[in-house]
Amino acid sequence: MSVISDGARDGGGPQVPAADQTLRILAYLARQRGPVAARTLSEGLGIPRSSVYHLLAAMAAHGFVVHLPGDRRWGLGTAAFELAGGYARQQPLARLGHPLIARLADRLGESAQLAVMTGRDVLYIVEERAPRRPALVSDVGVRLPAHLTATGRAMLAALPREQVRALYPDAAAFADRTGRGPRNPRELREVLQQARHDGYASEDGEVTLGFRSVAAVVCDHADWPVAAIAVTWPADTDVGRTPAALASAVGATAAELRRRLYG
Repeated sequence: MSVISDGARDGGGPQVPAADQTLRILAYLARQRGPVAARTLSEGLGIPRSSVYHLLAAMAAHGFVVHLPGDRRWGLGTAAFELAGGYARQQPLARLGHPLIARLADRLGESAQLAVMTGRDVLYIVEERAPRRPALVSDVGVRLPAHLTATGRAMLAALPREQVRALYPDAAAFADRTGRGPRNPRELREVLQQARHDGYASEDGEVTLGFRSVAAVVCDHADWPVAAIAVTWPADTDVGRTPAALASAVGATAAELRRRLYG
């Protein structure tokens, strides 16, 4: 498949219809709440269905879209998440998030983090360690399996269920760190259902034994998860406070970051 027309190669003008259609398809998928049928793409964008299938096949080969054969639908792939994460890592998320994360850590006396999704991982872009608290694995630039972290679960819980299924199709997609955490799609669904019910995500010893975390998602104007904020603390300091109480402060910080990003 050529993305540049013969006219462009011959100096007849920069006509790039396939590239234009590819970008329109990606933009269309990004605005949907879940995967859609190729026919919907064709009708919604005015692109011949045969061209849609050719473009989808090429994008799937590079990980930008995924096909759900059982549903006969297409959704964004992990490479598209990489692009979103690349933007989030640069401007303005880290700059706007850093003072809020620092304030949260100071208020609670526990370490706080800001992370974005990249494929099936989370990438930490801000980490603020509280005084007299041990160093954590969630330092800036570190990637961890999303299904094990509170930040990852907060973002996954905000995704359409079909999108989660595309990211985690079978047990082979589940990494392990401490012997705890979901090991297959069914167990992950239960974890995410609990996060939706509670209004925040949590993990207990699934990233590092002896540490717990709670997290809240930051969504854009279309309610698509772009980041998550978490607080992590040693499990032996639980006395006198609950994860829900900590999650309330984390949720307020996530809401403030969303306001600063999107108004």
